[in-house]
Amino acid sequence: MSSQNQIHKPFLSGVLMQVVYAYKKHLTIIGLIAIILSAVFSGSYFITPLFKSTVILYPTASNSISKVLLSNNFNNSKDILEFGEIEQTEQMLQVLNSNKIRDRIISKYQLLEHYNIPADSKFKMTQLYDEYESNFVFRRTEFMAVKITVFDRNPKLAANMANDVGELVDSTINQMQKKIAVKAFSIVEGEYNKLKNEIKIKEDSLTVLREFGVHDYESQSEMFNRQLAIEMAGGNRESIKRLENKLDILAKYGGPYVSLRDALEHDKKQLSQLKARYEEAKVDAQESLPHTFVINTAYKAEKKTYPIRWLIVVISTFTTLLLAVIIFSLIDMFSGKLGEDIKKKSSVVA
Repeated sequence: MSSQNQIHKPFLSGVLMQVVYAYKKHLTIIGLIAIILSAVFSGSYFITPLFKSTVILYPTASNSISKVLLSNNFNNSKDILEFGEIEQTEQMLQVLNSNKIRDRIISKYQLLEHYNIPADSKFKMTQLYDEYESNFVFRRTEFMAVKITVFDRNPKLAANMANDVGELVDSTINQMQKKIAVKAFSIVEGEYNKLKNEIKIKEDSLTVLREFGVHDYESQSEMFNRQLAIEMAGGNRESIKRLENKLDILAKYGGPYVSLRDALEHDKKQLSQLKARYEEAKVDAQESLPHTFVINTAYKAEKKTYPIRWLIVVISTFTTLLLAVIIFSLIDMFSGKLGEDIKKKSSVVA
């Protein structure tokens, strides 16, 4: 008996269908009203239509010109034409979300006025930044590219702003890198010029020592001592005196000569290495390369992206009808009418 009652017990779907059948006229009227109202209130008078423009770009693999073009270590340098990987993509997204780009776009296109934000509003900048973040969307694609999407009520303006953001990425990265590269070049240039001056001083000192007759301490010392021994064996006092004077000069200036000569050789090796760094730093400070590969540029959209009126109408109508059915069900349930109808239906079935 209990199993039979379970079989004839109405399910929720049956109850809802019963309510729909009982109130079909009401639901039809409600549905028509919902369609009309949702179609009206989703119009451009109530919801500002937005147009979408998109730029897709890839970051480059390397940011240093000198390492790519001038470095002798080819194993560690990346191809200048290679697309960047996830690390470069994430870095580019951080730059896109920086206030450097945001503030330049806001200033250029006067977005405070464009978004109709009152200039005397207490929280005007908060409103402006919130509006900017909702209309400028930056994300990474599944292929490790960066997608820049801009929404605006003016389709031409949306395309211009999207293209400008793509260009600002390049100039912003260059600006940040140039600030460091110029400082680095200044340091290297100072050390390079300082070492050149020190070499010049040592060379001038060696020139002075050569005027005293010290040209090559080791070979001169060996030659004079050999010749002195020969002259002493021959008893030539004049030659002996002359050679002793030369040896005295070597003894006096030989040590400084050797020190200066060795120091000069060491400094020239250092200068050769420092010059390579100097040339690399100079290129980084004075030259620049693009940091992006632009795959798609933005263009003026021909139709709006938001709102999608038919979707709003469908969802609004469906939601309204569902809510109406639930309300009618609750009304009948609390009034007892629904229970009576269920009992009548059960007795008929029995």
